[in-house]
Amino acid sequence: MPIQKMDHFTILTKDWRATAKFYEDILGFRAGERPNFAFPGCWLHNDGKPILHVIERPEIPKETGLLDHMAFSATGLADYIGKLKARNIKYDLRRVPEGGYAAGVWQIFFLDPNGAKVELDFAKEETAPAGA
Repeated sequence: MPIQKMDHFTILTKDWRATAKFYEDILGFRAGERPNFAFPGCWLHNDGKPILHVIERPEIPKETGLLDHMAFSATGLADYIGKLKARNIKYDLRRVPEGGYAAGVWQIFFLDPNGAKVELDFAKEETAPAGA
C-alpha cells in the first residue's frame, strides 16, 4: 500500500515548552496525549491527531543535521501572514510556477525558534495578500 499522508515529524529542541508555544500560537496545534517517556517533551495534535513530536535534549546532535523543512496544508493565507507579521517573524512568500504539479499554490516559509524551516501551502484560489 502506498503512503497516504504525512503522519508526524519529530524535532529536537533545548526548550520544549517554548517550541510547543510557538507551534500552538502560529499553527494552532494543541498539546495532547503522549506516552510516558523518560525524556521531556510533548506531542502536538491537530484535529485530535498527534502530528508533531517535540523532544527536549540538553544538546542538539550535530551529526544528524537539521530537518530541512516540514510542510503543512493550510487555509487563510492573509491571516497567517498577519500572525507572522504581528510576531515579527520573517517569512518568504512564494507562488509555485505554472506548468507543473501544484502550479499556482501559495507557499509561506519561515523558521521556528530552533531554526527548523516550516512551509505552509495554500490553494491557488486564495486571495493574494496586499503587496504580493
